[in-house]
Amino acid sequence: MLESLINPKSAEKGPWKMFFIGLIYGSLSLLIVHWFFASDVVLSKFSGMIVVTFCVMFSLPFMYYLIKQEEEQDEQVEGFFSVWRVHSDAIYALMWLFLGFVVAFSFWYIFLQDSNLFNAQIETYCMINSPGNIEDCVTKYDFTQKLTSTGAATKEMRFLSIIENNIYVMIFTLIFSLIFGAGAIFILAWNASVIAAAIGVFTKYTITEIPFGIARYMIHGFPEIAAYFITALAGGIFGFGAIKNGIKDRKFLRVVENVVILLFIAIIILIVAAAIEVYFTPILFN
Repeated sequence: MLESLINPKSAEKGPWKMFFIGLIYGSLSLLIVHWFFASDVVLSKFSGMIVVTFCVMFSLPFMYYLIKQEEEQDEQVEGFFSVWRVHSDAIYALMWLFLGFVVAFSFWYIFLQDSNLFNAQIETYCMINSPGNIEDCVTKYDFTQKLTSTGAATKEMRFLSIIENNIYVMIFTLIFSLIFGAGAIFILAWNASVIAAAIGVFTKYTITEIPFGIARYMIHGFPEIAAYFITALAGGIFGFGAIKNGIKDRKFLRVVENVVILLFIAIIILIVAAAIEVYFTPILFN
């Protein structure tokens, strides 16, 4: 089965392998939606969400066993640096998986020139970058329209909007991973698709410009997504620890301490990523 192509142990020994898994999962998810749902009058309106759903379905088994494995390791460590050392390989593996999603989504989205594939993602992009004029923004970023400026918000407004959006995503990631440990992959796949839609906008839907688009959004995207992965691991570890040990067990108290450390790291990274996106990235990519 495709969802069993790789297991967490082999991924941690070679995190880069997850990039190719992400390419396969992302490509199949988008192509399946394009081939089987594009002609459906009703379902085509929800193509953006269906793409993410297929991506999640492929990734769930890996996420479940990875989080379970990380919780077992978490019971044996304490302290800031020990926590990071134990979980860093898993975070790297998830980031490679995410990069595979982004590359696959970006390529096929631009290659197929199908506006419906990421319709919800474009609306999200406009909500963040042009909050006062969302409908006009969405119209101007349709494949059939000539791309023009949408009157972006000021840097301060964008910074606050991005921080607000990222904190919401972090909270949802934590809630999803608490309710269903592997469920956080939905938030992460969704963010990969939003970035792919943004890359399409930045490159004016030109395939040869994809590397520049990826560079444009990965400068702040990598730390931002790393924060979400850390949050997902924290929520999943907390959930598994509570069920396995009970809330009165000493091992669970150690797990709680480590979860707090992970969440603190995630918040700091999100703030830094937002600052990079608003104040540093535009200097390199006008």
